Amino acid sequence: MYGLIGKITTVRGQRDALIAILTPGGTMPGCRSYIVAKAPDNPEVLYVTEVWDSSEAHRASLALPAVQEAITQGRPLIAGFETIAATEPVGGIGL
Repeated sequence: MYGLIGKITTVRGQRDALIAILTPGGTMPGCRSYIVAKAPDNPEVLYVTEVWDSSEAHRASLALPAVQEAITQGRPLIAGFETIAATEPVGGIGL
């Protein structure tokens, strides 16, 4: 398995708008978990935690039309993005 933890800093006042773009529902091939969470101590920050079957499945998801549309809509709302960690999930609730 392949995991990612990312931190997104939004443009001031745009966090909820970005949440709406990043959480439309549905599924993506190879995605086991995709969680968007608010930082409780910063009104501009989100954390995205993902678990995929493989890094290839994650990479392939970036070409999906729905993901491309989310990227196009979300990009103007993002002030900064950083990958906190790439991980190798080994188990837990929900996996």
